[in-house]
Amino acid sequence: MSIISSDTDYSPATAPVTGRQIPDRLHSPAQRYLKSWETLLAVVAVAIFILNALSSPYFLDAWNLSDATFNFTEKAMIAFPMALLIIAGEIDLSVASIVALASTMMGVVMQAGFGTPAIVVAALLTGLVCGILNGVLVTRLGLPSIVVTIGTMSLFRGISYIVLGDGAFRGYPAGISWFGQGYTFWVISVELVIFTLLAVAYGILLHKTNFGRAVYAVGNNATAAVFSGIRVERVKMVLFVMTGLMSGLAALCLTGRLGSTRPSIGTGMELEVVTMVVLGGVNILGGSGTIMGVVLAAIVMGLVTFGLGLLNVPGIVMSIVIGALLIGVIALPRLWKIWSNRIRRA
Repeated sequence: MSIISSDTDYSPATAPVTGRQIPDRLHSPAQRYLKSWETLLAVVAVAIFILNALSSPYFLDAWNLSDATFNFTEKAMIAFPMALLIIAGEIDLSVASIVALASTMMGVVMQAGFGTPAIVVAALLTGLVCGILNGVLVTRLGLPSIVVTIGTMSLFRGISYIVLGDGAFRGYPAGISWFGQGYTFWVISVELVIFTLLAVAYGILLHKTNFGRAVYAVGNNATAAVFSGIRVERVKMVLFVMTGLMSGLAALCLTGRLGSTRPSIGTGMELEVVTMVVLGGVNILGGSGTIMGVVLAAIVMGLVTFGLGLLNVPGIVMSIVIGALLIGVIALPRLWKIWSNRIRRA
């Protein structure tokens, strides 16, 4: 038995006859690719790259380009599972606070006299536990994810402030610095390698596995997914755990790059992560999106922020740009639909 949502049902009897429109499924793969959001993002990324190169003589330096990747790699680590979570119809706004708590636990373990392996485990384990807590509250108690994660956002950040107050943890071992400052080959940073591997892994997970198909099904129609035999609560639980775990990994890289931990670390990161996901073409209401789009959106945002930084643009202006991007990307599909409907009626 197949269950088809009424808003996607196509009936020749009710379809408008224009004699000129061709269903998307009849277009060639090349035509569909050229019309895709990912193609537009790729064009925008190239345009921004050229503008940055023309506006600053230092932009094309290999080491500067390598530094530019730090503007998006840590956030993209979280954006990949966040994309799956939003496609499934949920969201996690506590990711920046998970980063802060994981970084704080790293400092606590370091102060206790443990070495690099234990500190790494502390970061990942803290992220994992936070993800499990969010998942249990949403899937077991049936609470709205946006409400739950706003609450845990304050909870996790508050614990960091209780532990650290106005202080900071410093003096991490060289092994931790390697995650955030190390290079594997020439200008290829460790963070960039991790970003690439995660992009491939999440791309395969979402687009080539049964789990990925289940994520799309849950986001499109959770009720239909249940009747299709998909364990919706388990899928969502796994996604919250993955988001928490990747937040712990991002905390490890960010702490290694900064070399210290403060309770304010990662403040505002959740806005940039959500912007990255939505800019990548993921429907904020769930049901659609691609990992390639998120990768391209991460590169676009990294190029924008790095280019503004080279021009000595204040950080508050960058925040305005990111906020405008988020509003614009959410509003653009709606405006496009209104404009297209007017053109058809005309």
